[in-house]
Amino acid sequence: MAEKFHFECIDCQAEYPGDKIIYLCPACDRSNQPDLPPKGVLKTIYEYAGIISRHTTEKLFQSLMEDHFVPLLPISGNRFWPNLRIGNTPLYRIDHRLWLEKDDPDFGLYLKDDSQNPTFSFKDRASALVSAWAGENNIGTLIAASTGNAGSSLAGICAAQGQRAIIVVPAAAPLAKLTQILMYGATLIPVKGTYDDAFDLSIKLTRKYGWYNRNTAYNPLTIEGKKTVSFELFMQLGHKVPDRIFIPVGDGVIFSGVCKGFEDLLKLGIIERMPLLVAVQAQGSKNLINNLDREAFVSSASRTIADSISVDVPRCYHMTANYIKEYDGEYISVSDQEILLASQQLARSTGIFCEPAAAAAFAGMMKYRRGGLILPGSINVVLLTGSGLKDLSAVQTSIKIPEPVEPDIHVVERMMKDYPAVDAIHKTG
Repeated sequence: MAEKFHFECIDCQAEYPGDKIIYLCPACDRSNQPDLPPKGVLKTIYEYAGIISRHTTEKLFQSLMEDHFVPLLPISGNRFWPNLRIGNTPLYRIDHRLWLEKDDPDFGLYLKDDSQNPTFSFKDRASALVSAWAGENNIGTLIAASTGNAGSSLAGICAAQGQRAIIVVPAAAPLAKLTQILMYGATLIPVKGTYDDAFDLSIKLTRKYGWYNRNTAYNPLTIEGKKTVSFELFMQLGHKVPDRIFIPVGDGVIFSGVCKGFEDLLKLGIIERMPLLVAVQAQGSKNLINNLDREAFVSSASRTIADSISVDVPRCYHMTANYIKEYDGEYISVSDQEILLASQQLARSTGIFCEPAAAAAFAGMMKYRRGGLILPGSINVVLLTGSGLKDLSAVQTSIKIPEPVEPDIHVVERMMKDYPAVDAIHKTG
């Protein structure tokens, strides 16, 4: 295992073997402060030359697919992979002309629907890899802090694996996500505080009891699990690199994961260029993009309906900031109103009902379109990271359930006059 990969600190470049449990770089972690993004996040480095030497360039990606990308993952094989369909989620080509103005440029729009994972969120990619590594190393108890999705994800994956899951969440997490966690049989610990409070408590529990921690970015395997979406996108687009990918951002770990996946393909010579990655944050929680040009990190309290990306202290800030700088990444923020409109437009125009955090990425794409930043003929992907059923309360203000009526056709006909025509629905937003 140690020969296959090692970890490298993104701050001090210290290297650590890959065959032992390690979270942050121990040297950098000593100077970390609770109100600042942690330094010492670890990057997983593979023996790329060895992978290349075993295949011709033309057959390399095909070989990786046949091996389920195990050569680019920090596990030895698929023996402990959950017996659930993780990843391989749909990529839908959307005819945007159904709902945009006729004079809009013709561009390729693709929706990557990761709500089709077993627990209905993108987080299953990370949970599956963390769980598989734990299985290989005879670890039976895993812990995570979460606003809901990562917790329900780990709970569900552990249920499938016969592992124990302990989930620490802010008490204000959406009821649907808390319900999932409990239905999967996990131990739920709601805390009176924020996600950051839950995160810090989970670290203290990890240090005291030795439970294996799945926390985003804190555990470097979470980034490796999430990067698998990049391999799938390249495969589903017919071995083409998209021009832009719109990514919802809270901690930044999904952004870093997507970038790491394409970076792996770049280092292997499979692709010749990186896609432009767009970090989309809610205006009420943009502590990551707000600090990209600051000397000292300044945090503000997050307030947004998109709970999955509501973060005061982004745990993957430094890696994400490095990737944005190195690969000319872009960023944008969207209001809660824009998020709700995007969620509604997605559901009514595509049949995909996603949670606010996922809708934020779509709202970011729409903002780019309105600004004339999407070029004709370009390939654009929006990552939809979670199901709308995860947080029904967030969209209650944008819908109205009709009052019951008598079972009379004439009453129904009068009622139908108040409903917009299909053509009008396609033009909303």
